[in-house]
Amino acid sequence: MNSARSYPDPVAVGTLLRHVLELLDGDVAKVYEEQGLAEYRPRFSPAVRALLAEGPLSVRDLATTVGVTHSAASQTAAQMARAGLVTHAPDPLDARRRLVDLTPKARALLPRIEAEWEATVAAMAELDTELSMPLGELLREVAEALDRRPFRERVAAAYRGRQ
Repeated sequence: MNSARSYPDPVAVGTLLRHVLELLDGDVAKVYEEQGLAEYRPRFSPAVRALLAEGPLSVRDLATTVGVTHSAASQTAAQMARAGLVTHAPDPLDARRRLVDLTPKARALLPRIEAEWEATVAAMAELDTELSMPLGELLREVAEALDRRPFRERVAAAYRGRQ
C-alpha cells in the first residue's frame, strides 16, 4: 500500500469491523483514562444506561435491553463488579435469579460518564458527516438484513453454488 497506515482487506469484513471497533472504543477508553476513569470501559455505558432507565436487572434482561448475548452481558457485569460499579444481589421475587444494580460509586461517576457519552454522540455525529451515510444507520440495515436471512445461510448457499 502507498498509505502510511495499513487497513484490513475490505473483503475481510469481520476483520475490518473489529478494526473500526478497536479504533472507536480505543479512543473512547483513552478519553476515560484522561478523565481519571481508567477502570471504566466503553462497553460499560450501554449497561449503565439500561440500569439507570430500568433499575436492577437480571443478566438475561440486561442482555435483552442492551441488545447483546447473555454471555456478553454476563462478562460485562462481571467486569463492572470487579471495578466496583455494580452489585449482584438475589431477586426478592425469585431467589434463583440475581439482579445487577449500580453501586454508589457508579452513581457518583454518572455526571462524568454522561458528559463523555454526550461528547461521544457529538463526535459520532461529526464523523457521520464524513461518511456516505451515518454509520449507525448502515449497521442497523446490516443487522436487519441478517435477521431476515442469516449470514450462515448466505455462506452455505454461495458454497453450494461453487461445488
